[in-house]
Amino acid sequence: MTRRTVLVVEDDAAIRRGIVDALRFGGFDALERGDGASGLETALGADLALVLLDVMLPAMDGFEVLARLRRARPRLPVIMVTARGAEADCVNGLENGADDYIVKPFGARELLARVEAVLRRSAERPRDVSELRIAGRRVDFERREVTLPSGETRLLSEKEAATLRYLAGSPGRAIARDELLRTVWGLDPTNLHTRTVDVHVARLRGKLDDDPSRPAVIVTVRDRGYMLARADA
Repeated sequence: MTRRTVLVVEDDAAIRRGIVDALRFGGFDALERGDGASGLETALGADLALVLLDVMLPAMDGFEVLARLRRARPRLPVIMVTARGAEADCVNGLENGADDYIVKPFGARELLARVEAVLRRSAERPRDVSELRIAGRRVDFERREVTLPSGETRLLSEKEAATLRYLAGSPGRAIARDELLRTVWGLDPTNLHTRTVDVHVARLRGKLDDDPSRPAVIVTVRDRGYMLARADA
């Protein structure tokens, strides 16, 4: 089984060594960096499962590293490491895309439990997709354009393209309407009764020439939501 690699960005050498030892004991490989600039460089180029990122770092602080990392690798899990009592740091990190935070000092068991929890949650995080080929159709997500088997091209709206892209990034998984409302529309689905998702999927199927009675692109999964049919190899 391939060992997953975690990047530790922490300027305190003793703390960094303790984290690395705990990760390796827990079955992970670990890379370590002592400042924000080199941490960011490594995070952008290495094959990583997760980043443990201290807030107070030389060269570039953790929030700047997080912001740049989220722009370049939005689906890479990040856990922020903060000093005890720095509640504002925790909130700031979560609001800007961190998956979790852990407060110093912490034990090895807590660290490993949080790492595993974030990795479990991120396992279903959709991958990024720039192009989709399915049932003779080609979708260019950057141009928001679908080319039908006949050669005709049609433009997708921003939300139509985002919905299809999300489904394409989660192959083999039925996506609930509430999940689409949260991720594509940025809405809290709690106590929200709307047909927005269904209406957009119906319009999307129309532009894809996808017959809902015999779908070749978007499949309705009863009581669960929507999923993408098997894409072309």
